[in-house]
Amino acid sequence: MAHLPGMTDAMQVFDRSLVQRRRERAAPGIGRVAPILDDAAARLLDRLDDTTRRFTRALDLGGRGAVAPALRARGVEFVVSMDLSPRMATAAGGLPLAADEEWLPFAPGSFDLVVASLSLHWVNDLPGALLQIRRALAPDGLFLAALPALGTLQPLREALAQAESGLRDGLSPRISPFPELRDGAALLQRAGFAMPVADRERITLRYRSPLGLLRDLQAAGESNAVLARDPRTPPRALFPLALSALPREADGTLPATLEVLTLTGWAPAPDQPKPAPRGSGQVRLAEALGTVEHRSGEKPLH
Repeated sequence: MAHLPGMTDAMQVFDRSLVQRRRERAAPGIGRVAPILDDAAARLLDRLDDTTRRFTRALDLGGRGAVAPALRARGVEFVVSMDLSPRMATAAGGLPLAADEEWLPFAPGSFDLVVASLSLHWVNDLPGALLQIRRALAPDGLFLAALPALGTLQPLREALAQAESGLRDGLSPRISPFPELRDGAALLQRAGFAMPVADRERITLRYRSPLGLLRDLQAAGESNAVLARDPRTPPRALFPLALSALPREADGTLPATLEVLTLTGWAPAPDQPKPAPRGSGQVRLAEALGTVEHRSGEKPLH
């Protein structure tokens, strides 16, 4: 695919071929984590209730069976389920397509809705991917995305780092880096979306055993795929030592927090609301707030 204008030559953080292989292996057992994926997708798709716009052509990016059926239930007639893994795409519930989120194979204006639920965090060039998504949207089309944000699995990240530093020199990245909330709206604006909104939501999971958390990450195809990971076999004591240090609730369960960054943006259209030009306001802020305005250095009257 030719290099598109506006796309960046992003630093390679993730091993995309490894991400593909792990998602392929995870596809047959994805039902193990279906409740988590369904919950995240439902929270994301609830935002469709905030608009009177009706959608007919949707792209489900990496929904792993949680998005396409929910869109069909909402009356969306045509849904393409695209995934890096052919097996995952086949099982996702829409018209299956195995393709790479970093190189979308769609003509401009192909969809009026694009949903990416917990899938774009393995993309090396997120600004470039968002730009391609915006181009694949018809004017006034809607983009919804949910990504794990900074703070997700933070106790596990810290426990692994502390355990590894005590067992050998140096640390290996064992949990993916995640974006911050403040990055969200800026990424959407950079990609050319109108009315960009970024917010944050917390999903707390509870496990009887820390091994259950690790098994769920593996079942979802979310094991470590950072290029800078240490290729050596981890020390035998690493995971037992780290998992034993994880904080537990009073009832003995292990909490695992998923901080979700939600992105909402619209493909520009001529009839969309536009922000008023700077300096066009007819009412002073002080009047609107019912307060008295003072010049710099002027003392208020008592």
